[in-house]
Amino acid sequence: MIGVIDSKICNIYSLTNMLKKIGAEYKIISSQEDFFSTDKLILPGVGAFPKAIENLKKFNLFDEIKNFALSGKPLLGICLGMQLLFDESEEFSVQKGLELIPGRITKIRTDMVLPHMGWNDITVKNETPVLKNVPNGADLYFVHSYKAECDPDYIAATAEYGETIPAAVFKGNIFGCQFHPEKSRKWGEIVMRNFATL
Repeated sequence: MIGVIDSKICNIYSLTNMLKKIGAEYKIISSQEDFFSTDKLILPGVGAFPKAIENLKKFNLFDEIKNFALSGKPLLGICLGMQLLFDESEEFSVQKGLELIPGRITKIRTDMVLPHMGWNDITVKNETPVLKNVPNGADLYFVHSYKAECDPDYIAATAEYGETIPAAVFKGNIFGCQFHPEKSRKWGEIVMRNFATL
């Protein structure tokens, strides 16, 4: 059973539609009790890092997510959800994250328009189960102004937008996509199927 975190920081309709499309069993998680019988977890998010952390703590989800990941079960962060996996973010003010992947979230350094929004192809850097059968040049959908800065060993794929941006990250059982797989058509569906079948 896949648990989808609902911390009121995004509309999870597109994500649950994708899970239905691929035939994955899921449930919405909005409290501590909902973690029972969940063997995979998706952390979506849209908006600002500080507000997301505030909501995770407000609804008593912050520690539960950390404990879930540290238990060895698969966790996938999407967009802002990926950024929350890191140590800290500089968005608005320095704010601690879930500290599951070493690194920092910083603003994209570019003269191009922000947010980075729309379709962009990726370059695969390290093989991970979530990107199985997703090739170099796969076109995926992004919406963000901040990016991860981390050791290359944690970077599964990159994209270019004025600078090189981690498009997907991983550490053991923990995975993150800066792009939105649920909005990325063919390749996004493959990413979601990969995660659902871990």
